[in-house]
Amino acid sequence: MNSVNMIEVAALSRTFTIGDMSVQALQDVTLQVARGDFVAIMGPSGSGKSTFMNILGCLDKPTSGVYRLDGVAVEGMGRDQLAEIRNGKIGFVFQQFNLLARTSAIENVELPLLYSADDPPDRKERALRALESVGLADRAHHHPNQLSGGQQQRVAIARALVNNPQIILADEPTGALDSKGSLEIMAIFQQLNKVQGITTMLVTHDPDIATYARRNIHFKDGRVVEDVRI
Repeated sequence: MNSVNMIEVAALSRTFTIGDMSVQALQDVTLQVARGDFVAIMGPSGSGKSTFMNILGCLDKPTSGVYRLDGVAVEGMGRDQLAEIRNGKIGFVFQQFNLLARTSAIENVELPLLYSADDPPDRKERALRALESVGLADRAHHHPNQLSGGQQQRVAIARALVNNPQIILADEPTGALDSKGSLEIMAIFQQLNKVQGITTMLVTHDPDIATYARRNIHFKDGRVVEDVRI
């Protein structure tokens, strides 16, 4: 693998079998994502973008083709190996914040660390640093119902950051937010990308959100139909 690339996929395909039918969700996708890039994945519903992101996040495996993440071929890995890659290299952010309602912000951020070798005080310190990085240290002990939508998404981003990932995968991260909250979240993603150098890939239907990225990749019918640097 070229050392400047965080992601390389070649002839990547994914077929789902539903009864007697086969659905080709991805067809022969080949592309590279440079280390430290910021990419928006776009396309209509059913275009293959979510399937593509699930494969990148090691949540699914391709039917055929090659996927290398940070130089490691992952397409043939087993469940435990994929889980190790996910936990060590990838931070996930979703449209719905997926926070535990009866758990404080700092405890939500700590969740990925529960099975780590760190002592509880060290886990707490790491979680607080992650909250500080998204400007929410002063809300560490608030519960989700005491936070705005934008603040809840910032907690979710802190949770994604707590394991020091090399790549962030965000699926419609502003889809449940108003304009103000969306701007705040995209400013954080830009900061993480520019200052910390975290490779960032997000799915969005919103062309305005896509302008925050440096590259837009458009999917249609399981194929890449446009790939532009902006």
